[in-house]
Amino acid sequence: MACCLSEEALEQKRINQEIEKQLNKDKKNSRNELKLLLLGTGESGKSTFIKQMRIIHGTGYSDEDRRSFTRLVYQNIFMAMHSMLCAMDSLRIQFKDHGNESNAKLVKSIDYEMVTTFDKHYISAIRCLWLDPGIQECYDRRREYQLTDSAKYYLDSIDRISVADYLPNVQDILRVRIPTTGIIEYPFDLDRVIFRMVDVGGQRSERRKWIHCFENVTSIMFLVALSEYDQVLVESDNENRMEESKALFRTIVTYPWFHNSSVILFLNKKDLLEEKISYSHVVDFFPEFDGPQKDAQAAREFILKMFVDLNPDPDKIIYSHFTCATDTENIRFVFAAVKDTILQLNLKEYNLV
Repeated sequence: MACCLSEEALEQKRINQEIEKQLNKDKKNSRNELKLLLLGTGESGKSTFIKQMRIIHGTGYSDEDRRSFTRLVYQNIFMAMHSMLCAMDSLRIQFKDHGNESNAKLVKSIDYEMVTTFDKHYISAIRCLWLDPGIQECYDRRREYQLTDSAKYYLDSIDRISVADYLPNVQDILRVRIPTTGIIEYPFDLDRVIFRMVDVGGQRSERRKWIHCFENVTSIMFLVALSEYDQVLVESDNENRMEESKALFRTIVTYPWFHNSSVILFLNKKDLLEEKISYSHVVDFFPEFDGPQKDAQAAREFILKMFVDLNPDPDKIIYSHFTCATDTENIRFVFAAVKDTILQLNLKEYNLV
């Protein structure tokens, strides 16, 4: 009997050692792979951030990769012009050149999601429309309807984009708007640590899919578009985009799943904020703002405080950065700081510092 017990004890000891060995292995692996969850409302810049990681820390974009974006650039141009033409009707703006009525009809007859080429008669029509003062007035009123941030960039570049051997450059790729549906993971290796960045759709219809991403998250990287303070939602034209972003951030920082995850707040599109602050005043949309008008710095600090104040846990630090996701050097600099923060916090969690 004693012999049996001894054998059982030995077997139990062996099993315990195997379990301990596996736990240590898992712990080591989890130190070597960090999961970063990119969250934020639609069009806050999450997918652009992932593209920058590919440029800065990955393989970048080969000519073949760039060629695959050609169709998407064309579609973005048609989509932007289509949005403005529809808005001209609802805003009752007239063309100054009445010859553009036929150009408008031609462009509106196209399903932009099916566009694969950029034919001469469409190039000519879109070029003439973009130069019309009526369209320019409509563009200036873009906060009153939905228009992609890249509209002006592409339309100003139409001569370059319309050449026969056009190959999208990196900036063209960064500015392409494709709503993220589902979940996209992008792993990259930095100093023998795998950073697994997970991008999820920001539109309301996509958020129910996020739940599957919530396990073992090292850091939440939450993106806010600074420029959306005067804009309404795609899904609801009487709701302010920034209020929606605030509501989502409040939910994220109070989720029990993320109790042990660090939170890094990216206040993105600082370039667009600086552009629009001269004519669109924060106080008109957030009456509690008491800073000077036309002051981008004051607006940025006000928006940052609004978000940080949503954190109910005084012991939880919200790390924040002002960013321009289409500026590779800015993102390179910011992510270097973020990487150091994440690695230090991860070492603390494992009692290694």
